[in-house]
Amino acid sequence: MNHRRLFLAAAAASALLAGCASAPTPADYAAEKPVLALERYFDGLVLAHGIFTDRSGKVVRRFTVRMDCTWKGDEGVLDEAFTYSDGSTQRRVWRLKKLRGAGNEGRYTGTADDVVGTAQGQAAGNAFQWAYTLRLPVDDKVYEVQFDDWMFLVDDKVMLNKAVMSKFGIRLGEVTLAFTKP
Repeated sequence: MNHRRLFLAAAAASALLAGCASAPTPADYAAEKPVLALERYFDGLVLAHGIFTDRSGKVVRRFTVRMDCTWKGDEGVLDEAFTYSDGSTQRRVWRLKKLRGAGNEGRYTGTADDVVGTAQGQAAGNAFQWAYTLRLPVDDKVYEVQFDDWMFLVDDKVMLNKAVMSKFGIRLGEVTLAFTKP
């Protein structure tokens, strides 16, 4: 009986400690190479292939993206043309700004027509975390969903991207992308 109580207490403590584990932050990747600077990677033509998976992990949509990217100083434009596996298309134009000044190292902001407010991003090492709320049309309705978007630079040509989409803190699905520079 004492072993059972000890086991249950250990299991409860493990669950409590696991719940206290913190989510990764960009600073966790500060020493990783190559260093990601959005203004260098997203300059010129960038291509991407991606999937959207639902909560269960089932692929529900495939797509490609052609991105025409330009930077002038600290301001960039990412003109994204999406083509989905069902033949539909979509366009999103991001307007990014690299922030300067003390405390703003690696920080970027961004806006797009279907983004609510301003996206906030932080780069460190080979990683970039991007948080924003997107207006997502589904059937005849538009939902505002939150994205926790992570990009990881693999080399000067390839970057991987994984974004978790949620609403009211409930995970709805994930977007996975592979960016390539031709």
